[in-house]
Amino acid sequence: MSGLLTWNFELAARASGARLIAGIDEAGRGCLAGPVVAGACVFLAHEHWPAGLNDSKQLSRAQRQRLYAALTVSGELRWSVGVATAAEIDRVNILQATFLAMRRALDGLALTVDLALVDGSQAPPLPVSTRMIVKGDSRSPSIAAASILAKETRDRMLERTEQEFPGYGFAKHKGYGTASHLAALARLGPCQIHRRSFAPVRQCAGPAGRAA
Repeated sequence: MSGLLTWNFELAARASGARLIAGIDEAGRGCLAGPVVAGACVFLAHEHWPAGLNDSKQLSRAQRQRLYAALTVSGELRWSVGVATAAEIDRVNILQATFLAMRRALDGLALTVDLALVDGSQAPPLPVSTRMIVKGDSRSPSIAAASILAKETRDRMLERTEQEFPGYGFAKHKGYGTASHLAALARLGPCQIHRRSFAPVRQCAGPAGRAA
C-alpha cells in the first residue's frame, strides 16, 4: 500500500449504506489539444489494491502502464472510461465537457453504483449521489485507479494522433502547452484536434480561424 491511500472514504460510504462505490477522475483538462478523458473504477471489495497504486501524476509512464494493465484485467473491480472531444470542449466549455466525460465513464460501467467519489471540488451533475474529495487521487484507491485509467487512455489516444497530424509532437507532449507544442502551433496553425476556444490556439488561428 502506498502514499496516503486508505479505504477510509469507501468504508465510510459503505457504513452509510452504499454498496457499490465508483471513483472518478479526469485527465487532460488543461491541454490545448485532444479530448478530456474520465475514468471510473469500482472495487468490488475494499481489501486490496494493486501494488504501487497512486495518483497518476506521481507515477512514471512505465509505472502507469503496469498499473493500467493490472487494473484492466483484474476480476476484483469494474472500470470504464469516457471521452469528450475537442469539438465538444469548444462547444460547451472545458468544465461541462469534463462533466460529460465523467457521465460517460459512469454510464460505461457494467453495474449501477450507489455513490461516486470524485476528485476535486466541483461536483458533476451525475445521476448518483456524489462526494467530492480534494486531492482524492492521492487519498482514495478508487479515485487513484480512475486517474490511471484516464491518463493512460488519453496518452495512448494522443500517441495515435502523431501519425495523423505529424509535426506537432503529440506523442511527446500529449497536447499540453509545452514550448515545443506552442512553437509547432505558431508554425503550422491548429489542426483538427486543437481546442480552438483556448486562447493560445485561438491566437495562432488568427482572426478568421485557420482551417485544420
